[in-house]
Amino acid sequence: MQAAAAQGAQYGIGPALQQGGVITISVFVILVIMSLGTFYILFTKLMQQQKIISQGRKVRASFWNSPNLREAATKLDAKSAYRSIVDDALMAQEQHGKLTDPIDQHDWMANSLARSQGSISARLGEGLAFLATVGSTAPFIGLFGTVVGIYRALIKIGSSGEASINTVAGPVGEALIMTALGLVVAVPAVLAYNWLIRRNKSIMEDLAAFTNDIHGYMMSAGTVKPQFGAGPAKGTARPTGAPTQPGSDPLRRTPTPTGAK
Repeated sequence: MQAAAAQGAQYGIGPALQQGGVITISVFVILVIMSLGTFYILFTKLMQQQKIISQGRKVRASFWNSPNLREAATKLDAKSAYRSIVDDALMAQEQHGKLTDPIDQHDWMANSLARSQGSISARLGEGLAFLATVGSTAPFIGLFGTVVGIYRALIKIGSSGEASINTVAGPVGEALIMTALGLVVAVPAVLAYNWLIRRNKSIMEDLAAFTNDIHGYMMSAGTVKPQFGAGPAKGTARPTGAPTQPGSDPLRRTPTPTGAK
């Protein structure tokens, strides 16, 4: 019993690092750095995304109640993604009058807003390439450590002259620890990458809708802007002949003139 316990104590991640040499230690350090980087990017991107989502709620709550864009922009945080779009739109409107080569204002504003939206999308995508790299390479890095470990184990077994199952199973099994570590690092990175990509897509859809609203507002001199109205109260009959659409959202924005009754 004690002999079995002593033999089991000889194997594990500690002895594997001690006996594996520089290559095994380097593989382990790389995997640890990848794991720490994965969770750091995951938490920082989640906080960044949540901040933009909260800003979107603020826009829907009070932004369009202001008489003009400059006053509405003051209701947003200075470093807000939505504030950046509004500031870029106002700057593009001012720059249009300074152009020496005439260009349609509609196209000029659309291109300027698209550039602003692309800049925000690029910031949201920062760090995701690292997650994709970790998810695709970590298993192979761990496998490399396993191959080196098995190679060293076989060399030792060959030099000792003992080829029984007891002498082979322990060192070979110990070498497989690196492959397991590679999978442990890769799986969270892949899950985090897919989750963050999906959240970024939802955020960019909201930003695209807001950009379109800004464009329509500025091209109509403030007469067209989205309305966030509550749907009909419970028990209120729908007017006869009113079109119904399955899955329609009563809070969906519809551009209507501000003076419309």
